[in-house]
Amino acid sequence: MKRKAILASALVAGGAVFTMAMAQEEQLPTHLKELLELGMHPGHAFIDEGKDYYHSIKGANGKTCASCHGQDGEKLQGAYAKMPRYYKDLDRVADIDTRIKGCMTKYMGFDAKDKKFKKDFDKKWRVPLATYVASLSNGQAISVQLDDPQEKEMYKYGEQLWYMRVGARDFSCGICHTVLAGKRIRLQGLPDPVKNKLYTHWPAYRFGSDRMWTMEDRVRSCFKAYFLYTKQWDEKKDWVKKPPAHSDWVIALELYMKHAANGATIEVPGLLR
Repeated sequence: MKRKAILASALVAGGAVFTMAMAQEEQLPTHLKELLELGMHPGHAFIDEGKDYYHSIKGANGKTCASCHGQDGEKLQGAYAKMPRYYKDLDRVADIDTRIKGCMTKYMGFDAKDKKFKKDFDKKWRVPLATYVASLSNGQAISVQLDDPQEKEMYKYGEQLWYMRVGARDFSCGICHTVLAGKRIRLQGLPDPVKNKLYTHWPAYRFGSDRMWTMEDRVRSCFKAYFLYTKQWDEKKDWVKKPPAHSDWVIALELYMKHAANGATIEVPGLLR
């Protein structure tokens, strides 16, 4: 895969101050610290890969992402700063993952039920495309509005979910990331993404798994790791249960966190454990 070949040389202009600060906070492995000192960021390879997909993926009607949004993504600049938001054509509040999938099925001619499309989207295209599109808003302030009734409703739902105690351990997002913020669980630091506006650094390269994650990945992973999703928890059925991708449960939490980050400057990709 292309990103594997260029990880060692991927450059992020102007990112040295942020990434070195993150390196100290996240206790990065020595080889990653050395790359950052040279101005290199492993996550930048995903931006390059996403840009390639932006130009090369064609649906049944022959259109690429660039066909609608410009050769350099100029029509998408600033779009990520306003997500999640209500989209009339999708008739729902969507995050970046859901918006990209909606574009591909609604305007590029992909069949949402086609097994190959679902596999390619989930395993190959989604994260690099989301990272590239998000990077087009670098340097801009997050500006998530709650003008539409569906946005207001989704935000309230996200706030409710943040404090809802569910799952095998009777946890909530708020227990880890508000009450216990600054402490550690399973040797991992617990940040406060609401108070500290941490959404600015997502999508993020997670060196612990050697993968780029969108915030949707992060939210779903939390539910899986800490058994939050199912209220009536059953060990056999729900040991690794997590909310479905693109579900309101996930997007509502994203909207709640990102709205709290309004005014903060986007700087992706982030670099986290």
